[in-house]
Amino acid sequence: MNVCVVGLGKIGLPLAVQIASKGHHVWGADIHRPTVDLVNAGEVPFPGEHDLDRRLREVIDAGALTALTDTADAVSRSDAVIVVVPLVVDDDARPDFRALDAATAAIARGLRPGTLVSYETTLPVGTTRSRFLPALTAAPGLADGGDVFVVFSPERVYSGRIFADLRRYPKLVGGVDEASAERGMDFYRSILDFDDRPDLERGNGVWNMGTSEASEFAKLAETTYRDVNIALANEFARYADQIGVDIVDVIDASNSQPFSHIHRPGIAVGGHCIPVYPRFYLSNDPAATLPAAGRALNDDMPRYAVDRLAAVVPGGLSGQTVAVLGACYRGGVKETAFSGVFATVRALQSVGATALVHDPLFSDDELVAFGFTPYHLGDACDAAVVQADHVEYATLRPSDLPGVRALIDGRRCVDPAPWTAADLPLVVIGKG
Repeated sequence: MNVCVVGLGKIGLPLAVQIASKGHHVWGADIHRPTVDLVNAGEVPFPGEHDLDRRLREVIDAGALTALTDTADAVSRSDAVIVVVPLVVDDDARPDFRALDAATAAIARGLRPGTLVSYETTLPVGTTRSRFLPALTAAPGLADGGDVFVVFSPERVYSGRIFADLRRYPKLVGGVDEASAERGMDFYRSILDFDDRPDLERGNGVWNMGTSEASEFAKLAETTYRDVNIALANEFARYADQIGVDIVDVIDASNSQPFSHIHRPGIAVGGHCIPVYPRFYLSNDPAATLPAAGRALNDDMPRYAVDRLAAVVPGGLSGQTVAVLGACYRGGVKETAFSGVFATVRALQSVGATALVHDPLFSDDELVAFGFTPYHLGDACDAAVVQADHVEYATLRPSDLPGVRALIDGRRCVDPAPWTAADLPLVVIGKG
């Protein structure tokens, strides 16, 4: 089978490699020429994805994956199309469909009768049927008759462990009609392998959700639940700060009930998922109170971290130099989408501090391009905030930050021993 994957980013490229490894030929489409050139050379365009470099070289050497910048051309060669182009929100927290609309228009130009199109990008409920299906069925290649099969099948993977997650979690498929669902189910069975999961009542594998709306809702419910869960952990952490206890000790002592699924607190998690998808849910259900309150609290955690730092630095932060450690939204992933670094820098500037940014995955030029002033470990600073849980920060010592008077660990990753020995404040979010 010939398969087109539209969007060769952190989700799309590993998926394309997975499909190619199952004996299909994959046409990868991406409008970014440097990405296409790197993929065709067998080189991964981004760091941090386990085993992707080896597996990419294997399928490129076997001639099973070819990358193109012309999406319509790639689609015209294919029997199935998977769309993983990101959907983000604008400054008013509304879904910004421009990239996905452009990708869908390009797909329509190359669409042939009988093609399956699967959207894996997380979408507001109803989008597949009401927005993309009409654009696809109006494709020039279908003018003389012929069907197109359309499903929504959300990605459910985590950067850094995508190949493992493709096996670990059931693949949800929802069609715009029964024929589309059947076609989508057969397709995903042919490209994925699944771990044995006796813990799942339905068993692991491809699950038919009945409709595209049900599948869209399942993904939004999953991610919105996590966001509210994180907010609850952060709420507990803020109270723990007031009474001088470690919220993680409280959670661990609960012995799995009722806190077993509560995420550990810290500066709000970024990326394209947790800060964004609850906004999609709220675009469908604007009267929902818990998702809105949870997102607001999580968005506020960088400001809270800066306030905590100001409280332990003698004289406050005005006029002080503060190193923000980590531009990435989480450790080991070179991505700044909705990272807490932006809000942390703004909060520091709002109280009169000079904010400098360090990240082991970014060069100085890349940090400057984000509007930051770079910081280097070993340079003088008055205080610091750990914003991303890079492994490099686990052994952070006061000597790495000459002149530092306090450190906020917003990700609970720093070894406290050197700081205790130096009698310097190390404030872990949620620990007094």
